[in-house]
Amino acid sequence: MVKSDQAMQKQLKLTVLQVTRMHSQWDWLWLGLLVISSVTAEIEDGGVLGADVEVEDFDEVSQQADVDKESSLGVVYRTPKPTGDVYFAETFDGVLTGWVLSEAKKEDTDDNIAKYDGRWEVEELKENTIPGDKGLVLKSAAKHHAISAMLTKAFIFDKKPLIVQYEVNFQGGIDCGGAYIKLLSSTDDLDLEFFFDKTPYTIMFGPDKCGEDYKLHFIIRHKNPKTGEYDEKHAKRPDVDLKKFYLDKKTHLYTLVLKPDDTFEMLIDQSVISKGSLLEDMIPPVNPPKEIDDPADKKPDDWDERQKIPDPNAVKPDDWDEDEPSKIEDLDAVKPEGWLDYEPQYVPDPSAKKPNDWDEEMDGEWEAPQVPNPKCATAPGCGLWVRPMKNNPKYKGKWKAPMIVNPNYQGIWSPRKIPNPDYFEDPHPFEMTPISAIGLELWSMTSDIYFDNFIICSEKEVADRWAADGWGLKKLVASANEPGMFSQLVTAAEDHPWLWVLYILTLALPVGLGVLFCWPAKKTDEDFDLKKPDMSTSFTKGEVKQRREELEDDEIDLEEEKENEDIGEDEDEIKYGEDVDDEENEDADGSQEEGDKSDKSGSEDEMTGADETASSGDGPPKSVRKRRVQKD
Repeated sequence: MVKSDQAMQKQLKLTVLQVTRMHSQWDWLWLGLLVISSVTAEIEDGGVLGADVEVEDFDEVSQQADVDKESSLGVVYRTPKPTGDVYFAETFDGVLTGWVLSEAKKEDTDDNIAKYDGRWEVEELKENTIPGDKGLVLKSAAKHHAISAMLTKAFIFDKKPLIVQYEVNFQGGIDCGGAYIKLLSSTDDLDLEFFFDKTPYTIMFGPDKCGEDYKLHFIIRHKNPKTGEYDEKHAKRPDVDLKKFYLDKKTHLYTLVLKPDDTFEMLIDQSVISKGSLLEDMIPPVNPPKEIDDPADKKPDDWDERQKIPDPNAVKPDDWDEDEPSKIEDLDAVKPEGWLDYEPQYVPDPSAKKPNDWDEEMDGEWEAPQVPNPKCATAPGCGLWVRPMKNNPKYKGKWKAPMIVNPNYQGIWSPRKIPNPDYFEDPHPFEMTPISAIGLELWSMTSDIYFDNFIICSEKEVADRWAADGWGLKKLVASANEPGMFSQLVTAAEDHPWLWVLYILTLALPVGLGVLFCWPAKKTDEDFDLKKPDMSTSFTKGEVKQRREELEDDEIDLEEEKENEDIGEDEDEIKYGEDVDDEENEDADGSQEEGDKSDKSGSEDEMTGADETASSGDGPPKSVRKRRVQKD
């Protein structure tokens, strides 16, 4: 029983090793899944903005309005309908009514380009088309365009927020041009037929690009309460890379939210890319400074701004020689052996020939071009040898007095401050001039700029539902028509080259995991030792029988191979061992003493020695051994 316990302990150790290896393999599998998940997350995150932005939650109603793939691919389109109180809404799906083309001319411009004669059309998108969904398209390049429409009712800046939203698609990309809108001020002389660049506006908002300068404008015209004049105030530039919105040829949703608490938000595709305060984040500030520099103040002539000055008490040392040169000849230098003193560095090209059309009277005497002297290529040098120069150890340069702190230093002078005569404080710049019309006054070097689904309202839920019915459907169709995963991965790697490393790791991991799980593990000596039974002690007949049953249940493939090699018996001997097995069982009681004697033959024969019968020959012990091997 002791030996049986030892065998069970060794079998348990073997099982523990196998479980440990399986845990190691599962660790590699989880690592692979983590890397693949990181690649997928990076691609999805890169498709939003390429920068950290705040994403607003869609309203539940807006989410329910999204069209699923089946209906969108079935081209089910319904013209969006505003669900609340709006000041202006336009889908361009029907007859273009209410919009007025400008007949004005741009001032201070050549007459051939001064007219607003750029062409507008109402048509569907060129790509990701949704039948029935049309927009206003700027069709002419390198021309001035101007078109405008009156609001349903004027917007007065009091206690309600202003929300302006519309869609833009640069269908052919954009070289230089804008797609911004102007909210025109309510004035008595407003005439849309003469809408041009000098027409007063209250807010200008939208994308603009020229060269590599990508902008999103938010400009207000603020009225000076003291002078009555209007000044433009520009919002600070967003800290987001806007390039993709101009070049991806997709429809993007631009939203401006202006609140009565003098704060604002600018969004692209429902994502906040910039926000701030009208009082703190406009350039120049809405409110001027209380104090300004006195323009009449002048710096005194004796004002000393020098922090350090030369030490007036310093004296040049007597051994300071300012005449010593910085470089001197190296007197220790020796002309290299083999120097060609009488060979010039350049010689006339012997292969050059005078051109046939060379006229010496007109062109002068012809001379062959100079080429490096071939003799100098193998020599240390040619021409007159001159000693090289080296640094002069005695050179100190021009003496200067050391610098010391200026005892008369008075600091950097600045003019005194005086009260700003133009100072005013507007505590609520949100209260701007009311607006009564919307206009597009643009110049572009690129045509086919698509505008759609304008809305001006005061409730965010209304704007979100409007966006879901229009822009949301465009986004869904564009997503369905996106290129395959491979193209998206390549595009993402072009923007972020380091993704190639993750791609390679992602491709290599499945191969490595396949090899790890499928390749047969090499049996180690430790495994063999754990599987090999202990046969160093003799057994009684009952113990041999019990031990034989235990060994038949074990996996001893490696032991079988070794025992076959040691025994070296052929198949006839194996059969002979089976025939004698019955006799061995009958005479086992009388063979105990003889079995004890044969224990001396070694650790492998000790097992069979316990089963020897009354026969004193070598055949019976070996037959017992052979029978067990064949059963295994």
